[in-house]
Amino acid sequence: MEQALAEPLHDLASTPTPINGAQALLQALIDSGIDTLFGYPGGAALPLYDALHGEPRLRHVLVRHEQAAVHAAEGYARSTGKVGVVLVTSGPGVANTISGLLDAISDSIPLLCISGQVATGVIGTQAFQESDALGMSRPVTKWNRQLRCADDIPATVAKALAVAAGGRPGPVLLDLPKDVQLATLRRTPAVSAQAPKPASVKPSPGAIQRAADLISTAQRPVFYGGGGLVNAGPQACADFTELVRRMGAPCTLTLMGLGAFPASDPAFLGMLGMHGTVEANLAMHEADLVVCIGARFDDRVTGKLGEFCPKARKIHVDIDPASIHRTVKVDVPVVADCGSALQALLAEPALAEADPQRLAGWWRRIEGWRARDCLAFEPRADSILPQQLMATLQQKLQGREAIVSTDVGQHQMWAAQYLRFDAPRRWLTSGGAGTMGYGLPAAIGAQIAHPDSTVVCVSGDASILMNIQELSTAVQHGAPVKVVLSNNGYMGMVRQWQEMNHGNRLSHSWNAALPDFVALARAFGWGARRVADPAELAQALDECLAWDGPFFLDVQVAPQENCYPMIPAGRGHHEILLSAGAWMPREAA
Repeated sequence: MEQALAEPLHDLASTPTPINGAQALLQALIDSGIDTLFGYPGGAALPLYDALHGEPRLRHVLVRHEQAAVHAAEGYARSTGKVGVVLVTSGPGVANTISGLLDAISDSIPLLCISGQVATGVIGTQAFQESDALGMSRPVTKWNRQLRCADDIPATVAKALAVAAGGRPGPVLLDLPKDVQLATLRRTPAVSAQAPKPASVKPSPGAIQRAADLISTAQRPVFYGGGGLVNAGPQACADFTELVRRMGAPCTLTLMGLGAFPASDPAFLGMLGMHGTVEANLAMHEADLVVCIGARFDDRVTGKLGEFCPKARKIHVDIDPASIHRTVKVDVPVVADCGSALQALLAEPALAEADPQRLAGWWRRIEGWRARDCLAFEPRADSILPQQLMATLQQKLQGREAIVSTDVGQHQMWAAQYLRFDAPRRWLTSGGAGTMGYGLPAAIGAQIAHPDSTVVCVSGDASILMNIQELSTAVQHGAPVKVVLSNNGYMGMVRQWQEMNHGNRLSHSWNAALPDFVALARAFGWGARRVADPAELAQALDECLAWDGPFFLDVQVAPQENCYPMIPAGRGHHEILLSAGAWMPREAA
């Protein structure tokens, strides 16, 4: 797709040597395979933007807010497996990236944030738009550096990209003072100053053998996959799928892991955790072996730790040694990247084949839980249920291989429950940080990376307002993103918790002055419509998805619907609310 309203470009290749620091930085990015940046200019970054003006090999996506630049880069990275790159200025520019960097480090998204900085001679004097970029970003980055010498730029950029992509991926930050950007390099950058590919972390053969022995003898195993599988790439997800199928075992995935195992496979039990399915959570509770690959035993998954998988031995495969035993003690720790560990497991003779009847009794129990159909709902004639919205959207996306982003809240959980992904890198959501405002810019980043794909942002009325200015970004850059708004007039998850835990005292969770989203979207140049009648929902979604360009569908849903199933905070996996006041019978487990 051609970029709309693009500035004229001039070929930097014709510029005579020597080059300055800004030009060297762009060349280092190009040498490392970077072709897209998300950013917003400002005084301390102007030399970088001046160099960018004459560089046709890099596409710059101008956002409307620096936080949105990070989320767009996250969407780009998560949907491609590449490092996302952000370019911002000093002071408020880099300060506005902190929420995005927190989101990226929480969800292991590889990013490089480049921030302009005031000149080295005035650092520490409270100069205009000076800020301590390193101090602010240190808690939310894997690594950060301030460059004081232009000659160090090529090698430092290569290292930054390698750190972002290596090990447990995450964000890094380079702070570049303005005078260093303008300084002439004294030596020609080495052609070899490229970001190396992350080295594979191989598992211990002994740990793999112990894991294989447990898997081959378990009577009630569950495979539990997470976002690390998606980060490891499509081949790792394919190997995970092969192992699960070979063992004839059930599989569940975390919120961040959706798509790592095909949702259409009969072995898939759905998402587990606080708003996971009954069958996934009860299988975890009753398992005698849990095989955790690429997940970190997040508190929204485990529930009450003292009652988490009480009958199970546990195998944990994770590339980050700090994640092993951090919250849950395991029997077999395997420190390795998911791909290497899965290949080693598939090569184990004990796992070469499985008796299909060995787990027959275990599957009978699981099918009994599954038969309860915990996601079933009764449509209403007078209003659109959020569950109906997500189920209908799933029908309309069938066969499109769509990429879906979400914001955070009830709509996010309903989307995770009802939308089905058979491949990785098609589900973009904020898990660890739970960042409202993530969905729209993440969708734009994914659409920039996949211009011919259907990209849908599922959002809520509170979340979409966090970064609604990015509607303008989509138009400028020709990104035909579709927004499907689950509009209930509340901060839905906040309201649900207030109802359940705070005596239904709805303190400041009602959005009393919502805009006319249709008029607002049209003002930005989007197609838009509103739908409130359940009978018109399917046709409205058809119109949205068929629109030639970005489209905003404001779906008026039942205002006080709650999201179930739900494991309330502080409860175990066997303590499941199916609806208001209706607990899963204890004997069912």
